[in-house]
Amino acid sequence: MGNTLKKFLKNKNTVTLLGIIAGVLVLYFSYNYRVKKAIEPISVPVAKVEIGATKEITADMIKYVKLSSSYLNKNPNIIRNASQVIGKRVTTGTTIPANGLFYSSQIVSADELPDAAFSNIPDGYTIYSLRVDTSKTYGNTIYPGNYIDLYITAKNDNDGKLIYSKLISSIKVLDVKDASGNHVFKDSKSSSAPAYMLFAVEDSMYLLLKKAELIRGNDIEILPVPRNSNYTANPGDTEIANEYLEQFILQKTFPLPE
Repeated sequence: MGNTLKKFLKNKNTVTLLGIIAGVLVLYFSYNYRVKKAIEPISVPVAKVEIGATKEITADMIKYVKLSSSYLNKNPNIIRNASQVIGKRVTTGTTIPANGLFYSSQIVSADELPDAAFSNIPDGYTIYSLRVDTSKTYGNTIYPGNYIDLYITAKNDNDGKLIYSKLISSIKVLDVKDASGNHVFKDSKSSSAPAYMLFAVEDSMYLLLKKAELIRGNDIEILPVPRNSNYTANPGDTEIANEYLEQFILQKTFPLPE
């Protein structure tokens, strides 16, 4: 029996046949594996409700559906993990419908929104854009989220002496942009020069700052002054810090009747 088996295995035709069978088995199992892998369903996040432009995506806005791997492989910009969308925003100009998939081209972080600085501004407040440069931002060390004070330099009407004092205290910086309107601190590689510092103040303060900005003949200049990290952590209320300066500005403007 042993000799017969040895002869059988040494037969060239037998070896060829066994090789063919082995090759067919490899192809068969390999093909089945690839087919199974291609059609194996994968859970991906979709919108549970319609999510409009600029809206923040939260966990309760998401549910899951299963899609085949082959479909996802043909559409690589479909987001597969909810962690990639939770806390992000829907970009401007688009809406994600209920049951809609999340695409990478539709999802951005809050600071990537074109008008991120203008969102969530309370009623009765107005965005003020202060002209700055690298020197006035202390070498680009005033960042969005920092709290600063605004100082005023001017000339006294009577003797022309210099006036320099704090006008408004505790203002949160919303954004710093370059001359083209791009975010200066969008990423660590950004090297654009600051041109505008944006913050929101009560309407009355906005008018005061605009009046100070437009007054001619007194060399009035508005200067941002940063404070330490504790000031940003515990900023206090935004308020007029010097009533004399406030009146100095208001006396040079004409109050319109309401």
